[in-house]
Amino acid sequence: MPSLGMAYLFWAASFFGMAGLHRFYLGKFGSGLVYFFTWGLFGFGTLYDALTLPEQVREAQIRQRLGYGFGGPDPDAAVFEALRQERMGRPVGRPSNQPPTIEQVILRTAKRNDGIATPATVALEGNVTTDQAKAHLERLAERGFCEVRVRKSGSIVYVFPDLRSSDSDDEFEEI
Repeated sequence: MPSLGMAYLFWAASFFGMAGLHRFYLGKFGSGLVYFFTWGLFGFGTLYDALTLPEQVREAQIRQRLGYGFGGPDPDAAVFEALRQERMGRPVGRPSNQPPTIEQVILRTAKRNDGIATPATVALEGNVTTDQAKAHLERLAERGFCEVRVRKSGSIVYVFPDLRSSDSDDEFEEI
């Protein structure tokens, strides 16, 4: 994880003819090359970076936390949104504009329905087909996160015991 102290140490190398090392350190290879060959944009870029280096380090740390490493894509919108969230005191993690995973949809659906989910309710909530919902529910059952139960009406449901508010099994058939 990039640190401010190391970034300023590399920035100080600009005074010894090695401008742009701090930009390489922060993963900004393109501007690092420009700084290197233009002596830090003839000194103006180096002075600018002296004032903005703390913000650049925060951006690099968030980029790394979000999983946008060196050499990969750099979705600036996600980084800037994460910076905004950090300034508001919210923890930085997965970008809020990404849709929930099918597993999150299943768990939210089950929580709203007293720990019970069906392929139909998950398909409605998660904008997936019933076959996809059923496959995900079966995977969760195989891994032990839920149980496959039969209601007295004959319908098959997936029960998440951790999300049940009552321990009553009166609505299920005994197997």
